Amino acid sequence: MEKIASFTIDHLKLQPGVYVSRKDKIGAETVTTFDELEDFARVGSPFSIPKAALALAGFSPRFSAEPFRTLEEQLRAFGSGIEVTLLSAIPAGSGLGTSSILASTVLGAIADFCGLAWDKNEICLRTLALEQLLTTGGGWQDQYGGVLQGVKLLQTQPGFDQSPLVRWLPPFLFTNPEYQKCHLLYYTGITRTAKGILAEIVRRMFLNETAQLGLLADMKAHALDLYEAIQRGNFAEMGRLVGVTWEQNKRLDPGTNPAAVEAIISRIKDYCLGYKLPGAGGGGYLYMVAKDPEAAARIRTLLQENPLNDCARFVDMTLSDKGLQISRS
Repeated sequence: MEKIASFTIDHLKLQPGVYVSRKDKIGAETVTTFDELEDFARVGSPFSIPKAALALAGFSPRFSAEPFRTLEEQLRAFGSGIEVTLLSAIPAGSGLGTSSILASTVLGAIADFCGLAWDKNEICLRTLALEQLLTTGGGWQDQYGGVLQGVKLLQTQPGFDQSPLVRWLPPFLFTNPEYQKCHLLYYTGITRTAKGILAEIVRRMFLNETAQLGLLADMKAHALDLYEAIQRGNFAEMGRLVGVTWEQNKRLDPGTNPAAVEAIISRIKDYCLGYKLPGAGGGGYLYMVAKDPEAAARIRTLLQENPLNDCARFVDMTLSDKGLQISRS
């Protein structure tokens, strides 16, 4: 597990304001004013997420219920310092919604510490606001996938009010020993930024391109088909539909399937019911649904004997039955 950043607010021991440190090769940063706290949209800042989270929690004139002249004054009124240390076992650009889930985790921890009484839905809505502040171009769905437990179908309506209807699904096809071994997650070692991929997709959507709009309608219907397959406990159909999802993603944007990933797929596809790159594609993780445990073992052997690069590896995956958890030591 990689320690990403340590973010400290301590107006008593340090100079007045906010002290931000990253206890790894990145270095440290000291924030002493509201302006410095609100530079979270600066490209390349390693502290964008905790800064934006603190702003949304009220440590910014834009979001504070009370006016304060300086950050020091607000921290003294708050009555204590804050230190946030971030840990992640998943690299950025993985396609697993890491940024959204990390943002939700930071927002949830800060909300709990500050007594803001945000429930999981409010944390997810604030995460959407945070990503818009960071101009990362993310959607609303990733944080719900991580904050809420289990297998679920999320449905929402057009507009600014993104409060999804959650339909829970039985976890049998993911937790039963007969099927659990067939779900494989392989890190390709290729990272990418979703923002550029998503921007092109949204551009074509707003241009009302007929093919694009038709494909989006097909993807919506396909999600309901996958929901029904999982609901019925049909493993073979679920795996096949995962493969259909990948074909739809490639039609949406050919850049989602780089040659290096296609080389991996060509080696394992005969042993799979379906496979796809989660998220926007282009790299990150490859999710595979093997035909049976024997096929899963064969896939592992093939990719471990000849990895794509030094970073490529299999990663254990399990279904969370709790979602976001916040505890106090």
